[in-house]
Amino acid sequence: MARHRIGVIGLGKIAQDQHLPVIAASDAFELAAVSSQRGLTAPGAMTFRDHAVLLRQTPDLAAVAICTPPQVRHAIARDALAAGKHVMLEKPPTATLAELSDLTAEAARRNLVLMTTWHSQYNAAVDAAQAILAGETVTCLFIDWKEDVRKWHPGQAWIWRAGGFGVFDPGINALSIATKILPRPLFVASAELLTPANAEAPIAATLAFAGPGDLRAEFDWRQTGGEVWEITVTTASGRTLKLSAGGSRLSVDGTPHTAAPSQEYTGIYRHFAELLRTGRSHVDARPFELVADAFLLGSRVPTAPFHD
Repeated sequence: MARHRIGVIGLGKIAQDQHLPVIAASDAFELAAVSSQRGLTAPGAMTFRDHAVLLRQTPDLAAVAICTPPQVRHAIARDALAAGKHVMLEKPPTATLAELSDLTAEAARRNLVLMTTWHSQYNAAVDAAQAILAGETVTCLFIDWKEDVRKWHPGQAWIWRAGGFGVFDPGINALSIATKILPRPLFVASAELLTPANAEAPIAATLAFAGPGDLRAEFDWRQTGGEVWEITVTTASGRTLKLSAGGSRLSVDGTPHTAAPSQEYTGIYRHFAELLRTGRSHVDARPFELVADAFLLGSRVPTAPFHD
């Protein structure tokens, strides 16, 4: 079976660490072209500095994965859809919900596939937690998501600007897991956003979700030492589930239940191939909605300036 020729637009850390290796190992995709404003290259692929030139000069391209910062994804995705390409959007998919809604409608109008990628959802432990919690009543949720921004986003000024999401860039991963595994929707009740004096986006945040139950989240980019990527859920029946290591490990009542090496992006590209086969789009806005609501309802608390 012929592989889909795909282009990658934006060759930052996530594209180099995840997209390019997974495409190289894929039976369903062939890397045909990349676009990098910095002129970065990928083995065997045509290289362009401008995504518009890439789209114009690769008419046989089936799809593109857009891995740029979110502030510019909408315009690039619009260009790709206009060029007849199916589109995969890195997370968060766009800078605003209105932009994502527009792309969803445009893809449908053109009969093209659009996919949002919430990579943390593609873990076996997340699927196991979802199955266990089906039909349960959740009485307690605690999301504890903390890491060192200097390790994971070194020198990336865009994350501190409006539309860059700040600490919600990793925090939205936790929310994507929560929206998948919980048996009822989450709604933000209140939020506190700690924002450096020299930034537009928060470095830490606490969220409270509407009850019943004690439902909370804490995100922090000032963590030193090892990362903390954990979600703990307690149910009315007395069960306690704990997802750790970013959703790759699950314990139930303190006993290990599911653990598997992370193959999140392999799962993403497997799903994208299936969407292309069936001609269906997959657009999940729920994690994005929670972040948007946190910004709408959250109180801004000034904190010390951040210097990389």
